[in-house]
Amino acid sequence: MSLVEMRDVWKSYGETGVLRELNLSADEGELVVLLGPSGSGKTTALNLVAGIDSPDRGSVRVAGRELGGLNDRTLTAYRRDTVGYVFQFYNLLSTLTALENAALGLELQRCPLEPAREALTAVGLAGKEDRFPAQLSGGEQQRVAIARALAKAPRVLVADEPTGNLDRANSKAIQRLLGELGGRTTIIVATHDTAYRAIADRTYRLVEGRAEPA
Repeated sequence: MSLVEMRDVWKSYGETGVLRELNLSADEGELVVLLGPSGSGKTTALNLVAGIDSPDRGSVRVAGRELGGLNDRTLTAYRRDTVGYVFQFYNLLSTLTALENAALGLELQRCPLEPAREALTAVGLAGKEDRFPAQLSGGEQQRVAIARALAKAPRVLVADEPTGNLDRANSKAIQRLLGELGGRTTIIVATHDTAYRAIADRTYRLVEGRAEPA
């Protein structure tokens, strides 16, 4: 059984249909890429996997659990313990150091700082733990955001246009990093950048709310 499985998923916002009969899956340790332009439903699909949103119809299962059947308290625990989310715009707190930003998720789990320090090392930021976001490049800030998601050792890491706000050199570096992380955790990347196909175990293209193997 796949670790992440979406079957016949429909999602609309008001009268705007976003997802229609969406089917996709990701196995343990796979790096799965969702390709599509803005408005194709990529972010909506990630939010459903992350338990941030729920489908109108269909099934979203992660690690054998049907997310639609979870109450608010259980969903909160799921988001805290199972999923790491990487955003396009970093969402770092300017008054916190790289280490403190990377440790934000650990505070919810009441864990020590060491996993955050190890995550920063894993993304190539050893020695920069005490720097503030303004002292880091855009690529380094995105690495902190990835470290924040990794620090809590999620089974699933979802990344929404993680290089959409970076220059070409930093984009390639983040792509390489995500490729290296694949195999250790299940990663789902939503992007318009077809270069991600080179690091993907599986690629889907979102067309009119449906996912087609690409």
